[in-house]
Amino acid sequence: MGIVYHESSRTFHLYNDTISYVMVILKNSHLGQLYYGKRIRDREDFSYFLETSPRPMTARVFEDDDTFSLEHIRQEYPVFGTTDFRQPAVEVCQENGSRLSDFRYQSCRIEGGKPKLPGLPATYTENEGEAETLTITLKDPLTGVRVELFYTIFAEGGVLTRSVGFRNEGGETVRLTRAMSLSLDLPDRDYVWQQLSGCWARECHIHSRRLEPGIQAVGSMRGNSSHEHNPFLVLRRPHADERQGEVIGLSLIYSGNFRIQAEVDAHDTLRIMAGIDPETFTWKLEAGESFQTPEAVLVYTDKGMNHMSQTFHKLYQRRLARGYWRDRTRPILNNNWEATYFDFTEERLLELAAKAKECGVELFVLDDGWFGRRSSDHAGLGDWQANLERLPNGITGLAERMEELGLKFGLWFEPEMVNKDSDFYRQHPDWILAAPGRSQSQGRHQCVLDFSRQEVVEAVYEQMAKILKEAKLSYIKWDMNRSITECFSKGWPADRQGEVYHRYILGVYALYERLTSEFPHVLFESCASGGGRFDPGMLYYAPQGWLSDDSDAVERLKIQYGASMCYPVSSMGAHVSVTPNHQVYRNTPLHTRANVACFGTFGYELDLNKLSKEETREVKDQIAFMKKYRHILQFGTFYRLNSPFEGNEAAWMAVSEDKKTAIVGWYRILNDVNGRYMRLRLEGLCPEYAYRNRNSGLIHYGDELMYAGLITTDDTAGQVSEEAHSTDFESRIYVLEADGSTAK
Repeated sequence: MGIVYHESSRTFHLYNDTISYVMVILKNSHLGQLYYGKRIRDREDFSYFLETSPRPMTARVFEDDDTFSLEHIRQEYPVFGTTDFRQPAVEVCQENGSRLSDFRYQSCRIEGGKPKLPGLPATYTENEGEAETLTITLKDPLTGVRVELFYTIFAEGGVLTRSVGFRNEGGETVRLTRAMSLSLDLPDRDYVWQQLSGCWARECHIHSRRLEPGIQAVGSMRGNSSHEHNPFLVLRRPHADERQGEVIGLSLIYSGNFRIQAEVDAHDTLRIMAGIDPETFTWKLEAGESFQTPEAVLVYTDKGMNHMSQTFHKLYQRRLARGYWRDRTRPILNNNWEATYFDFTEERLLELAAKAKECGVELFVLDDGWFGRRSSDHAGLGDWQANLERLPNGITGLAERMEELGLKFGLWFEPEMVNKDSDFYRQHPDWILAAPGRSQSQGRHQCVLDFSRQEVVEAVYEQMAKILKEAKLSYIKWDMNRSITECFSKGWPADRQGEVYHRYILGVYALYERLTSEFPHVLFESCASGGGRFDPGMLYYAPQGWLSDDSDAVERLKIQYGASMCYPVSSMGAHVSVTPNHQVYRNTPLHTRANVACFGTFGYELDLNKLSKEETREVKDQIAFMKKYRHILQFGTFYRLNSPFEGNEAAWMAVSEDKKTAIVGWYRILNDVNGRYMRLRLEGLCPEYAYRNRNSGLIHYGDELMYAGLITTDDTAGQVSEEAHSTDFESRIYVLEADGSTAK
């Protein structure tokens, strides 16, 4: 790993064993992009990468040089209006209305490690030598605005992070109207663009298309990163797949309004940008004030999409998630929501919990409805005190009784929201986001609290901290059930209303930071009606998230498969729920529901008392299996094998760090008859190890399983018999283990 500045050629080279990233100080003192990709040998002068030529209909930066136009030069942090007509990374509006900038190179600084970003989640380092950071300072001589471009290269893997800091060192007030975290100009457009999109209950579906001239983008203007588009992008070469080929992954560590876009110009140059959505953003910078953008993470590999994803998984598990729960397997839980909804009493909860304990569950979670006058979603949000009619011993007493049963206890909150029918709202009706003279929209009969205001965040903190101090809580589910509308804050003047969306997210981060620091042993799970804010920013505070409100096993195949493009299995909340499923009313076998959920944090969202004796035995076996193998399932190396987006079968697997144990999940959506013989090519095994298939007892070497394949043929390759009980939505878990007697 190294960062080198070659003063004679004014070039920067950031590199490790996997990647190289090369920049140059251009003749106008802006920064140019020369190369990003597979590691290349360092040399004193990379200037041959900078290609210029005179082109018709271009504007020149220098009157005597008709080859130098920013329209045709790859740049690091481009501005608009000074010969480049593509989308800019930054716009600064002056008091006279001009949006022109001229950010010229001033200096650079190279240091070990990685500095924190003030008030924002970001990747980090713990040990010396893990990473190096290059800070390049640019300055606009007219406005005095200083820009710091931060580049961190990690020693392991093809990881490069980017962010930008601004400081107004001039005498007049300016406004940032665009401040992207990353801009990357690539020399060609020969990529497939791949995004994770959907909506509530079908998040993270994979959508792919070839890049064409023009602009295409994903983003959110909802105040949250959204169910619709995840802040993540894959660019892969057309022939790249899960196992091979060049792939670039881009992930934005942010939970609010964002934009990730690609612009292909008339000469096939590709510009990628990521950052805060500029349509909903302005930021006033008075003299001496600063602003920091969120962090963007780039991953490059020439070994296919699985390798790209594994790089993200490892980074986000170990150097984005933090704290006590970062490296610990997740407790197996039972959540009462789909078992009771709002209809419960303390004794009913204890009845559910007792059965859960009998089955081997470790954590019981009380969801919505425990507080205020909350008997439906029309009232009570904001009043975070126990409803003593339902819970006569309060949360403290209920937690003690759960502990007596031998269970840890968890609680649901929705701290960012309020019902108008609540004491909290009646005391502070001006604490919601609402525009003067405009109607107030509601979602789920609730309004959004103005988390851009410190006093609002403080009031919510006081209520939550009181419960956490008094009751024995081990887990918090932090929900957020509507997007932001009428985004206006009574706490900020007119000229700062464009800051409210971002200040809101900073308020959410501040509350998370305070609570997770004060209660470090509590496991926080983020949720936003499922996947409405399942993003890297949340992982910094909550090492797992409720991936989707859709708990149907068949739908979850696509959701979890898509999410695995960026997010580790340890971050994916996944539960076994009742059938018919409450979202799609599908009946799926109990074993398939568990076989999907075990590639996640794992839990149950049903009344275990309603199961038959046979089903109860099956649940006990599922929990015992999960306890034995959950470290591999949640923290092993994850491989996607067959895509549910491409056929009737899906498959994935997790491999232990020592490669001695592999767990394969195989799923068939619809049943077949007189079908084909089937094999599944595995990944990540040691070719020399002999693995015993715990299902069949047969032993196969790793090279056989990877190159010839695991035989998954069953009775559907012929006439299905009644005794075989092969049905739709079938699944199997294969456990492959090598030990001293079989490893060769």
